Amino acid sequence: MAEATAERWRSFVNGEPNCSVLQSAEWAGVKERFGWRARYVICDAAAAVILFRRLPRWTLGATIAYIPRGPILRRKNVYELGLFWREVDAICRRERAIFLRVEPEIEENTEEGAALMASMRAFTDAFATVQPPRTILLSVNTPETDWLLRMNQKTRYNTNFSMREEQGLTLEKPDDVGTFYSLFAETGARDEFGVHSQSYYQAVYDAFRRENRGFNLVAAAEGKPIAALMLFIQGRRGYYLYGASANAERKRMPNHFLQYHAMRICAEYGCSDYDLWGIPDEEPAVLEAQFRDRSDGLWGVYRFKRGYGGRTVRMLGSFDRVYAPLAYRLAALIDRFRRRRS
Repeated sequence: MAEATAERWRSFVNGEPNCSVLQSAEWAGVKERFGWRARYVICDAAAAVILFRRLPRWTLGATIAYIPRGPILRRKNVYELGLFWREVDAICRRERAIFLRVEPEIEENTEEGAALMASMRAFTDAFATVQPPRTILLSVNTPETDWLLRMNQKTRYNTNFSMREEQGLTLEKPDDVGTFYSLFAETGARDEFGVHSQSYYQAVYDAFRRENRGFNLVAAAEGKPIAALMLFIQGRRGYYLYGASANAERKRMPNHFLQYHAMRICAEYGCSDYDLWGIPDEEPAVLEAQFRDRSDGLWGVYRFKRGYGGRTVRMLGSFDRVYAPLAYRLAALIDRFRRRRS
């Protein structure tokens, strides 16, 4: 089998424990509501959702293509993986893609990673990354006492502190993401990052909630929401994609409160790992040497996330398959210009 329907993809990924949340049928469905078109490829060695975005009219129907946190690797045979990429190339050319960006959710320095990279000799390093390649994974298939022992002293204290009854924190799980969005917008303004529309986050949450794999967690103090977190379950892994907190009441440690409840949900759903999703893309020695002094980019959240004592991993990276070289160089120049302005 090569190209598949959305219904076939949904059935397929339900049996794939190593499928990323960004390769799920739910994620693809949301992206289709917000300007992308999803195509699905299932081969013996690998499978993927390919997202296509139509470019402005003056490009005469050109697109960009993206495989977020994929493909799903099924076999480590380089020849068979080459056949998979041949199918992907054919679809991308039919969709008039200028280039295809691929960001696998496969760790570097692994047999799986080596096999996939050997099959991608036609790719080049991407001129930009979309998803952070480095993250921290927390094991949640162990007793809760092990979670606490793994944390550093400050994080363990703050977690226990936040869970005390006298702190007055309560956990809410509203179906409407209005509270989350209000807190997220406040966080974005404070930490200087952009946010999507409220309807986007509602669509993401609803897509996974229908399958009982999406959780909108809100920490409230005396009835007032002060922090929020969105958790999504896919296969054996839970994903912390979005987090937010108010400027007030931070001494109650609501973020620690929410993270502990998220870990418990992951364990209840049989996950092996909880992905904290995104830290600076630096080697461990650099991370440890600089985290106290830096707050730019992902450095601020790294200081918080490192306290949980998880395993720091790096995915293979971001790679581009170029179909229209001149247009690709123009796209790279435009991207560079936009980043300098921002």
